[in-house]
Amino acid sequence: MERLLWICLAGAIGTGARYLIALWAAQRLGSTFPHGTLIVNLIGCFAIAALMHAALTLGWAPTVRAAATIGFIGGLTTYSSFNYETMRLFEEGAPAAAFGNLGLTVIGGLTAGWLGLVAAREVLGR
Repeated sequence: MERLLWICLAGAIGTGARYLIALWAAQRLGSTFPHGTLIVNLIGCFAIAALMHAALTLGWAPTVRAAATIGFIGGLTTYSSFNYETMRLFEEGAPAAAFGNLGLTVIGGLTAGWLGLVAAREVLGR
């Protein structure tokens, strides 16, 4: 239960960081392109790879590792988890699974988003 609380606290901080980065990016770079989302996704991909390597190499406690990755980085962006897990599949010699994860996530995500939009328009009549 303690681990869950640390993950939730770190997740709230990551979510706040995402919001502030999105605001900053929109103010500095404009809002015609999702700069904030791109920035947090790239930061998250870098950070989860670096933190997981450090955590596993240095033997961080599971709660600290979970709070930093699942919590903070997960609150910042979930794309980082997808990236890390796909890279890990490649490194473990499972390229078919890695490409499957890549294709299903990208195509499946776009399809699910489209279906959600269609469903909401049907329900709301707009």
